[in-house]
Amino acid sequence: MALLLGVSASAEIIDRIVATVNGRVILQSDWDAAVCYEAFVDGRSLDQVTTADRKAALDRLIDQELLREQMRNSESRTAVEEVEKRIHDIRQHYAGAQDGAEWGAVLQRHGMTEKGLEARIATELDVMRLVDSRLRPTIQIDNRSIESYYQQTLIPQLRQSGANEVPLAEVTPKIKELLTQQKMDQLLVAWLQNLRAESEIHAPAVQPISGGAGPGGQQR
Repeated sequence: MALLLGVSASAEIIDRIVATVNGRVILQSDWDAAVCYEAFVDGRSLDQVTTADRKAALDRLIDQELLREQMRNSESRTAVEEVEKRIHDIRQHYAGAQDGAEWGAVLQRHGMTEKGLEARIATELDVMRLVDSRLRPTIQIDNRSIESYYQQTLIPQLRQSGANEVPLAEVTPKIKELLTQQKMDQLLVAWLQNLRAESEIHAPAVQPISGGAGPGGQQR
C-alpha cells in the first residue's frame, strides 16, 4: 500500500491537472510543452522563460481549447505543405539548423520532437484558419480608414526613416490587410471573452516548477 501511494504521489507531481475547460483537462505536461514551444518559436532558451511567460502560456492554452471546441465539427484541416513551410520559416531563425543533426539538437534543447512540432503547428494553423473564416467576413475597411492610416501613420514613418514616399494606390492593399488584421485581433479578444463567460473554466493557482521544466513537468 505504501508503495502504491508513493507511485500515485509521484505521478501527481509529474503530470497533474492545471486547468479544466468545460470538463476537458489541461495537464502540467501540456502546459510545459506549450512553454517549450513558445520559447522555441521565439528563438529563446528555456532559462529565459519568466513566471509571467508561463502564466501567459497557460492562458493561451485555455483560449486554444475554447477555440478547438468551436472547430470540432469543421472538416477544414491544414495541409502538410503549410506545416512544412512554417517549420522551414522557424528553422531560418537558428544558425546551422539546415543541417539535420543541428536541427535535431535544437529541438532536443527545447524538449521537442519533429512529430510533436508538426502536430502543434498543424493545430495552431487550424485555429488560425477558424479565426480567419469566422471574423474576416465581418470586417469592412473603407477608403477613408486606409487614407487616414496612410497620411497619419505610414507617411510619418517613411519620413522618419528617410525612405522615399510611396503613392497611396501602391500600398492600399497592404494597408487594407494590416487594418483588417488589427480589427481581427480586436474581434478575437471580444470573442474569447464571450467564450470564457459562457464556459466552465477552472484554473487553480499553479506555481511553476523551480528551475524550469520540460514536457511532463520533470525538473531539468
